[in-house]
Amino acid sequence: MAVETDNRADNGGGKKVLLPARYLMAITGSMGLAIVYGFKVNLTLAMVAMVNQTFVGSQGNQTRDDGSHSSVCVHEGSGGNATENDGPFQWDKTTQGLILSSYFWGYLVSQLPGGRVAELFSARWVMNGSVMLNAVASILSPMAAKLHYSVLILMRIAQGLGGGVTFPAMHVMIATWAPPNERSILSSIVYAGTSLGTVISTALSGVLAQHLGWESVFYVEGALSLIWCVGWAFLVQDSPQQQKRFITQEEKDLIANSLGKSQSNAENIPKPPVPIMQILKSPPFWAILIAHVCSNFGWYMLLIELPVFMSDILQFKLSENGLLSAMPYLCMWLFTMTLSKILTVMQGKKWISVTVARKIATLIASFVPMVCLICVSYVGCDRGLAVFYLTVGVTCIGGMFCGFLSNHVDIAPNFAGTLVAITNTFATIPGLIVPVFVGYVTNGNKTIEAWRIIFFVTVALYIVEILAYTIFGSGVEQPWNKIGTSRHKPQDQAAVPLKQHEKP
Repeated sequence: MAVETDNRADNGGGKKVLLPARYLMAITGSMGLAIVYGFKVNLTLAMVAMVNQTFVGSQGNQTRDDGSHSSVCVHEGSGGNATENDGPFQWDKTTQGLILSSYFWGYLVSQLPGGRVAELFSARWVMNGSVMLNAVASILSPMAAKLHYSVLILMRIAQGLGGGVTFPAMHVMIATWAPPNERSILSSIVYAGTSLGTVISTALSGVLAQHLGWESVFYVEGALSLIWCVGWAFLVQDSPQQQKRFITQEEKDLIANSLGKSQSNAENIPKPPVPIMQILKSPPFWAILIAHVCSNFGWYMLLIELPVFMSDILQFKLSENGLLSAMPYLCMWLFTMTLSKILTVMQGKKWISVTVARKIATLIASFVPMVCLICVSYVGCDRGLAVFYLTVGVTCIGGMFCGFLSNHVDIAPNFAGTLVAITNTFATIPGLIVPVFVGYVTNGNKTIEAWRIIFFVTVALYIVEILAYTIFGSGVEQPWNKIGTSRHKPQDQAAVPLKQHEKP
């Protein structure tokens, strides 16, 4: 939290802040995304303890259609998971995939309206409502599961509705708060919360389910999230001009001047209509869209299914599973911060343009995971190598946060919420497909060969992402961003600090 002292009268209140308000917004927003992403993945860990594994095992004995036995890893001392944590629910792999994918049904439909509401009214309250809805649905989830899995699906849809508006809301916050030359670092701080939330949730969920029962996963994480809602409402406003606490007049002027806005009338400028036809004709937009969809297939495959792979193939126990599944996302969080800082410094020294920075980050986020998945497909039952490759692959996916995900704000800051809502709506489709696809491929066939099919489908999509974004990606503000508005000066979006880096 920002700390205030009384030795400088520069914000109208005789105070100065030690932590700039834009970084306070980014850190607090990162915590909010951590919470939402924690809810997105906690069911994956909890389900290992919720499901009667003996029943699931009886549904398929790892036998192929031709009757021959496929390769299955057996690790001495692993204990297996078939009976270690038999839960009360007899849900086969297909049902589990349906429950896990239901989150994305709500996630899919809420993004476009959520993005536009955030742009027109209040991104701050859209974000707060998202976390609140997720917390309440989490607390109700144990009762829902005991009634029927269809009721649990309704809770997951509700959480998806809340989760779907988070990226559009935070893109609007970043477009309003971040000076162009700090977008990479502020975006990375905000979106690193997704990996941080995964770290905390997977580790905490495994421990809670192991020692306090699967119900505790939903009760504890739901209750703790309500605290954030109060803190966010108190600490952060929609714009620097509305911020009354923890901000100096110098910071307000810095942000206003860097964004090309007049502080006196920024809040009164009419919001522009969305130039949908120009957007659909824009190659840089399509580059982001394709990259987002392809990257999300790999992201969701690992985010949702990594604990399943750890359990079914590598035979880790539940408590080990949670900690090992969390480790790659801790590395991702650290990597994201480091990469964004390096790219920001390189831009500041005029070594690279915004476009080159975005392409470097996106290439790292796709090529390295692609190679790692190929390696995992052929390491057999070597736990150490498999965990190493998965850790490196997930770590480098973090490049997407200062890559194509930050690119929405570069090409159209006026419509950042709507753009990310559009791309993330399509990028949610993999979230619907992956759990069902993995469940179908591995149902009765929990083998390395089955997972190899899953990994190679992901590799093919990474190749598409690399080609599309490398050819068509751009960090230059698009002309259609200025249609119907004077909100930005008629010049490159990175006018003061970044325009000089982009070549015509």
